[in-house]
Amino acid sequence: MMDGGIFACPDGWEFLLPEGVAHLRDMGAVCVHRWRLLGLTPTGCRILAGERVEAELLLAPGDCSLAGFSAGTVVTYGLSPRDSITLSSLTEPVLCVQRALPLACGGVLEPQEFPMPGVSALQTLLPWVGVRLLWTGSPYPL
Repeated sequence: MMDGGIFACPDGWEFLLPEGVAHLRDMGAVCVHRWRLLGLTPTGCRILAGERVEAELLLAPGDCSLAGFSAGTVVTYGLSPRDSITLSSLTEPVLCVQRALPLACGGVLEPQEFPMPGVSALQTLLPWVGVRLLWTGSPYPL
């Protein structure tokens, strides 16, 4: 079984997911396992609201209600300055890690910025980029 997953991501993102991270399509697949890393899209967060979800490292939208969720560490993403992963620029996309974050593979990712040239709609891609970042330590596809 996979140790990492992202719930309710668009099918077009599948080829971008790092090895070992599954595209989870139904609640049952999410709720029957304790994940090393679980990423939630905004849609996924709404679908799972109130369900029993367990993860060592949970990536969720900053405005997601986490009632019923159990996580060792929660990392939030979004455009709020309170989010752990955000964008420091929208015109020339720059991904910003605002605080030290644990990595699913072990170790810690220190605060830093990652230029994302040529990436349009990076705000929409934050769940995918966040999963890749927390799984591999880099937001860039290999």
